[in-house]
Amino acid sequence: MVTIQVESSINLEEYVFILQDSGLGKRRPMDDPGHLWRMIEGSNLIVTAREKGNLVGFLRGLTDHCYRCFIADLAVAKNYQGKGVGRKILLFARDLAPEARLFLFAAEDAEPFYQKLGFQLHERCYQLKPGEELN
Repeated sequence: MVTIQVESSINLEEYVFILQDSGLGKRRPMDDPGHLWRMIEGSNLIVTAREKGNLVGFLRGLTDHCYRCFIADLAVAKNYQGKGVGRKILLFARDLAPEARLFLFAAEDAEPFYQKLGFQLHERCYQLKPGEELN
């Protein structure tokens, strides 16, 4: 049985595993363990899905728990994809602060998943990448 819970942190090996196994690692700095560790430590919301203690799903976010929740990672192990684990993690996160808006960047192949759950495209999302000048 898969259990969903908040954890204060996860270890780097688990984070690397879930990123690689889920396919999300293609979009993360997998060659820089220090960077990955700072990503974990800089997050104030970590929700895990575990089966028999093994990590099978993971959400990493930044939130004020009342107005906004920015989801930085949502990853589900390959063998658990399509079984409702990602949806359960998102429902759990939503229940922590039901009045907060959830925001995320979707990987191209994950857009149908988020659309099916009711997420809507936001037309005013902007980004400034590292190395790009602020005018």
